[in-house]
Amino acid sequence: MLSTQASEIRPVTTTLQSSSMEAGRQRQGDLWSNLKEVCDLLHIPSAVSVTTEELLFQHVQFKTGQRIHTIGQPFDTLYIVNSGFLKTVLIDEFGNEQVLSFPMKGDMLGVDGIHTRHYSSEAVALSDCDLTLLPFKKLTALGRVHLELENMMYGVMSRELVREQAMIGMLGALSAEARVARFLVTLADRFAQMGYSAKLFNLRMTRHEIGSYLGLTLETVSRTLSAFNEIGLISVDQRTIGIKDAEALKTLRRLPPSRTRAKQLAAARSKNEAATPAQLLAAL
Repeated sequence: MLSTQASEIRPVTTTLQSSSMEAGRQRQGDLWSNLKEVCDLLHIPSAVSVTTEELLFQHVQFKTGQRIHTIGQPFDTLYIVNSGFLKTVLIDEFGNEQVLSFPMKGDMLGVDGIHTRHYSSEAVALSDCDLTLLPFKKLTALGRVHLELENMMYGVMSRELVREQAMIGMLGALSAEARVARFLVTLADRFAQMGYSAKLFNLRMTRHEIGSYLGLTLETVSRTLSAFNEIGLISVDQRTIGIKDAEALKTLRRLPPSRTRAKQLAAARSKNEAATPAQLLAAL
């Protein structure tokens, strides 16, 4: 659990003591965000009735592979991703993981703990991460005084729910190839929102984790990425993905059979031409 000091929203004038936190967490006393910075990170308006300079929220760093919270752990804190990449998972009695999400900058973690006061999922860092802590008791107390802040936080939680519902709808409606395509497009859009390239990026998650998230096997994910690379929709270099035709990925329903793709590629090579993704997809 968080120490009493770490779980509070501290005034600016507080003198910070140098002390260690629980396993997996390193306290950085000089890293704090005020309320305006938290609102900016969540992409919501600042609560105008709150004097933001009076409130500070602590940052905590996690190393790759460390757990932020575990299933069944008592709930007391929401987390906002300031930097880095994570995964949230469910784990069954046999130790099998079901990936629920891949949070990144601006996403909120821990909402699933509000109902039972225990986290129902596990959050794990896929890279070195910096998270902002939102102690829930302090947040609710603040929300009772400043109703617009409470409403905005409800909006953030609802946004996370809508994103999860969209994923469930996608899993039920799309082919395996279309799921992978939409995943890449969504990831590219998120990178663009964070100010990074939407055309070239590294996958922080493994193909197995992508498969778990999309309801596919590792083999299906690997085979689909190879097919996308083969027909020119993307380039693949281990975990580095280059997006070459985002529009085709957005509208893709399924790929032509591998034999059809092979024939068209062979025909193009015999003519010393390059078969375009549009030509290959037109075989459907």
